[in-house]
Amino acid sequence: MVSVVQNLAIDCADAYGLASFWSEVTGCPLGAEDGPGDRETQVMLPDGPVLYFNQVPEPKTVKNRVHLCLRPETSREEEVARLLGLGAALVADHRNPDGSGWVILADPEGNEFCVLRSAADRAADRAATSP
Repeated sequence: MVSVVQNLAIDCADAYGLASFWSEVTGCPLGAEDGPGDRETQVMLPDGPVLYFNQVPEPKTVKNRVHLCLRPETSREEEVARLLGLGAALVADHRNPDGSGWVILADPEGNEFCVLRSAADRAADRAATSP
């Protein structure tokens, strides 16, 4: 017997507000019954666990021990620009001149997440280095 991951729980100050941000990031809907002021809200990912936002009284104080890594459908640069426009903040830029690397952003409550290269970015890099 094994266990199945049901959800990824994210403690936050504003469950609905933060879930709304992540709904925009992922393009996935909030839970059908979720609304402003709810202390528990979900983002329903089509493949994989639910993103579950749980309102708690204590603020975030240290670096996340677990974080999300996003692989965008567009280029990494386009996605970073889009996410910054949605309210994310730049934490660290680990992009390299050869195209490798990632960017660390934080959501509106300071939870860190990474933006990786897209599959198209990786394929273009491979094609550029192939004989």
